[in-house]
Amino acid sequence: MAFKKATFITSAPSIRECPEESIPEFCFAGRSNVGKSSLINKITNKKRLARTSNTPGKTQQMNYYLIDEEFYLVDLPGFGFAKVPKKERDRWGKDIKQYLLQRNTLRLILHLVDSRHNPTGLDQEFFYWMASKQKPFAVLLTKSDKLSTNKLAQSEKKVREVLSEMNIEVPVIPCSADTGKGVKEIQSLITEFMEYESDQV
Repeated sequence: MAFKKATFITSAPSIRECPEESIPEFCFAGRSNVGKSSLINKITNKKRLARTSNTPGKTQQMNYYLIDEEFYLVDLPGFGFAKVPKKERDRWGKDIKQYLLQRNTLRLILHLVDSRHNPTGLDQEFFYWMASKQKPFAVLLTKSDKLSTNKLAQSEKKVREVLSEMNIEVPVIPCSADTGKGVKEIQSLITEFMEYESDQV
């Protein structure tokens, strides 16, 4: 995949407003303020493609970005801490689960975890939920440039231990929206799932 052309398509408040299921989708999920929008911008090399904010909960809908006319990257609303009413957060959670379970063109969930902290209870619940529903996913350790090499290695080891305790084996990729660390690996993973699914048709 070239990852050269990226276009914002739509913001879907629910699965009913998502685009027609016609091409593969790769979604970015994780807690609010973990860096989903920034990482999408880095992966597509478009600084202002996805709107970023220092305010947790800024992304309140499923934002669709068309890449190279071949697939979508989808920025999901963050879960966990967000300065919005609980009723609204609960609605987001319901919409996200519907999307993850019912969207037939979803190929891979990219779950972002802040590398500076151990996976939260919500992160761990999400690991287990995705695995129990047999949803392909990978863990992206964001903001890895903020840690020393040793600290980052410890962070990655902790995540792998948590996954191992759940008998889950998935890719774990340290990355940074600032330095570009891990971006090529993420692009390669997306390409791999595109090609894998094509082989199954």
